[in-house]
Amino acid sequence: MYSFLGGLVILVLGYMIYGAIVDKIFAPTDNPTPCVAHPDGVDFVPISAGRAFLIQLLNIAGLGPIFGALTGAIWGPQVYLWIVFGTIFAGAVHDYLVGMLSVRNDGASVSEITGKYLGGFMLQVMRLFSVVLLVMVGVVFMVGPAGLLALMVTQGTSGAVGAAAAGAPATALGYTAGEWTKILTVVILIYYFLATLLPIDKVIGKIYPVFGLCLIFMAIGIGGVTVMNHINGTKPMIELWEGLYNMHPKADSMPIWPLMFITVACGAISGFHATQSPLMARCLTSERQGRFVFYGAMVAEGIIALIWASAGIAFYNATDGGFSTAGLLAVGGGNSTSVYQISVGLLGPVGSILALLGVVACPITSGDTAFRSARLTLADWFKIDQKGMAPRLLLAVPLLAAGYAISFLDYGIVWRYFSWSNQTLAMIALWAGAVYLCRNVSKGSSLMAAIPATFMSAVSVTYFCIAPECYLMLDRTLAYGIGIGVAILFALIFCFTTYRKAE
Repeated sequence: MYSFLGGLVILVLGYMIYGAIVDKIFAPTDNPTPCVAHPDGVDFVPISAGRAFLIQLLNIAGLGPIFGALTGAIWGPQVYLWIVFGTIFAGAVHDYLVGMLSVRNDGASVSEITGKYLGGFMLQVMRLFSVVLLVMVGVVFMVGPAGLLALMVTQGTSGAVGAAAAGAPATALGYTAGEWTKILTVVILIYYFLATLLPIDKVIGKIYPVFGLCLIFMAIGIGGVTVMNHINGTKPMIELWEGLYNMHPKADSMPIWPLMFITVACGAISGFHATQSPLMARCLTSERQGRFVFYGAMVAEGIIALIWASAGIAFYNATDGGFSTAGLLAVGGGNSTSVYQISVGLLGPVGSILALLGVVACPITSGDTAFRSARLTLADWFKIDQKGMAPRLLLAVPLLAAGYAISFLDYGIVWRYFSWSNQTLAMIALWAGAVYLCRNVSKGSSLMAAIPATFMSAVSVTYFCIAPECYLMLDRTLAYGIGIGVAILFALIFCFTTYRKAE
């Protein structure tokens, strides 16, 4: 409990102290923002800071801080360290820099920003990479909530834990959970189609406050009951100092480095956020709102991830034979079933409904803007004006069709590819931010992006060398050496091409 509460305090202090330092270094101005300079009524629409924060949070808080944090918790409470310090020094810095650079570059997407600061080759790489990632995100955030809603429909809230655990078949209106998942996937896809095409303040701006209330209730409810259960001894939490080792039941084949750092994904740092921040960069009415909207939303997501990681460890902890995460592994880590069981088990039939709606809101409100971001990335790429409905349809229809086709693939495989590409994009975006700071602010200030960029380079390359889905599957020691070596190489390239030449 003390580790969890301490993590919450550090996250809040991180926003107040380090967030203020980052903001002061970047030095927001009073220059007109993109929506003030040329509002278009579709994507460049002035939005208040409060609404922008809420939309940004719901845009970025997909399944990562829930499914990813729960799966990362299988390695034990050291996941708290990555969530807390990764959020403050890497994830929030990443989101802030991309968002503010988009504001300074007329609302440009992350691929265009990267191309400006890292060159033409990286521009083309990021254009393709970001569109592929966004489509995968849309798929992950379409199938995931559909599966959870299917459980809610077929099993109800009462007795869901027992039914899910026993694998008992359940139907509603004659359809099984699997069939309901397919039906609800189509329903969500239709919503995504509308949210992708219509002006940002017509659908997204209207329903997000409702989803936001559910999200807040979910976080307070799950976190509060988890702490109460620790106090009364029903489901004790594992303190950091009690589990500061690889607690994964398959520790020999599942090392913390780099697997845990990739698995947690959006709960600490996420390249997906780099594709979302430009959406709100187009809607801010002042650069001075950037710290609250971009850095603050990432800290809020870190809090959500910390809550779910703590809840998962405590809920499935088997204390009879000592602390263990075997129960969390047995249920598959973060997925629809584990989230359902935790919500119903902690909050009961009534409270779990709002909690589950909050969980469903996270991916749906990230999936819709994922496809929207993909449309805008392609529009920036091919210089297609998006004021009219016809050009928006031209880009949205094939993107959504591709997403629906991919939704039939194995969900676990899509998630793993999403996780790796997600962290790789974050690495690239951080290097772009480091170059901007070095050239336009000061050499010393660039380190606040260059250091996490180097770290994420090591994580991403090592994972690529070691993960089964990447097919290299190198010896672990060799993979570690390659990952660290490539990270050092990237740091040296930055040093000799940018840092030494900066004024």
